[in-house]
Amino acid sequence: MHRLTPEAFAKANKLPIVVVLDNVRSQHNVGAVFRTADAFCLQGLCLCGITCCPPNAELHKTALGAEQTVDYTYYPDTTDAIHALHQQGYKVYAIELAHNALTPEQAILSYCNLPASVKRGVALVLGHEVFGVADEVMAICDSYIELPQYGTKHSLNVSVTAGIVMYAWARALREQGI
Repeated sequence: MHRLTPEAFAKANKLPIVVVLDNVRSQHNVGAVFRTADAFCLQGLCLCGITCCPPNAELHKTALGAEQTVDYTYYPDTTDAIHALHQQGYKVYAIELAHNALTPEQAILSYCNLPASVKRGVALVLGHEVFGVADEVMAICDSYIELPQYGTKHSLNVSVTAGIVMYAWARALREQGI
């Protein structure tokens, strides 16, 4: 199946994508995000606020060991995570319903058209399952991404949304040779 061992994964070049979980309450959603981050060989996760951290039995049920391979950092306050990512040069996108939100394709095109000298990485912020990304976090993000939806619901499960945006960004950055 051409899968990396945990040791090879640790040494592998990671895509410069960090997923920030802003007070995600479901341990299963957190585990699913770990697993998807592993699948796409992303830089890591920022777990913030009430978001659970490994070791956690419920998280492990969906992560299936990815919590042992994917790097993560815990921040009590999500705004601290965003400030740290900005200091490292990351472009930070909240995945949220918002005025002036971009589609994933628009956001990716905009990022890929930036000069190479400013492409340090991308951070994707996902919020609480009911309340979304906190207003104070939205206020300091560089931009917003909204997934177009055509049915009666206005949101998707956090781990589903995370999977969609991680795939879109991972595919685009790999195609760009980043």
